[in-house]
Amino acid sequence: MTVLTAMPPVFLHPLADRNGSPAALLFDAARRPAVDGELPVNLLEELANASMNCFYRPGASQALNQMLGTAGWKVLAADKVLRADSALPKDLPASVQWVEGDWFLAPPPKAVGTQAASRALALQLVQLVSADADTHEIEALLRQDPTLSYHLLRLVNSLGMGTGRRVTSFSQAILILGRSQLRRWLNLMLFSSREGDPRSAMLLSRVAVRARSMELLSKACGEDKPHQEQAFMVGMFSLLGALFGMPLEEVLKPLTVSESVQQALLSHEGDMGQLLCVVESAEREDFDAFNGCLQALQLDNATYNRIIIDAYLWMQSVAAGKTGSPHA
Repeated sequence: MTVLTAMPPVFLHPLADRNGSPAALLFDAARRPAVDGELPVNLLEELANASMNCFYRPGASQALNQMLGTAGWKVLAADKVLRADSALPKDLPASVQWVEGDWFLAPPPKAVGTQAASRALALQLVQLVSADADTHEIEALLRQDPTLSYHLLRLVNSLGMGTGRRVTSFSQAILILGRSQLRRWLNLMLFSSREGDPRSAMLLSRVAVRARSMELLSKACGEDKPHQEQAFMVGMFSLLGALFGMPLEEVLKPLTVSESVQQALLSHEGDMGQLLCVVESAEREDFDAFNGCLQALQLDNATYNRIIIDAYLWMQSVAAGKTGSPHA
């Protein structure tokens, strides 16, 4: 597949509400360089028709602004949004409805009590599942965290899986869900809301988009299902350092991951390193790096745009608690 330039890439950014939860998307037309081609209006309409608010910051091109308006996106008034890159402000002006910026990537508040224990336990579970441990070992660890075990049983029962009976045991839930989906669910639960950490919701939003995008990019490159699962894992693990406030290499030490996954995470090497490069450069709106990484994968902008829209739609389903269904 050759790289096409007729359609520019779509770079989006979640906006937090006053409580720090992802509740809107921003398309910053003001930051876009001069690029030829029309935006995928049908895809942008698809997002606008979903539950999340969709805003754009007007740029110099009236044609581009009109295109976004046609797709159902609304102008973001300057007094309605505040940028924060270090911490979520406690006292926001009354007019501010949305918070932009990477404040949720700042070091976490000191973890205490159940918050620290729960995340540590979730990481141990990820390690056990990655090492293909015995179901009884996984079940024994699940029993130590009532929150995790409750969410697991609720998830499996909500999926309507199995014979129609209510699932009441951990071993049955693990068997029904399967190791692959269990691993995915645990990865997401690592980032799920924790009392005392206001970053949780936005971190989950960012990591869900990364993981799903990388999984779909892997699929678009013609890779098999195991590779797609590994790509998802790389996207998910790429923000563990931010989650725990530790160097990523240190967080990865107790986990059983393949060398290709580790190389992608720590040095952006290999094909999965290229996938990670695509999503990270898109987050930064670094057009040059993005184009280079996408060309290395021999994918075009139209393919990327379809993938990123799907990833944001999936992120919304994750935020709503629907994290267990199969994907690509």
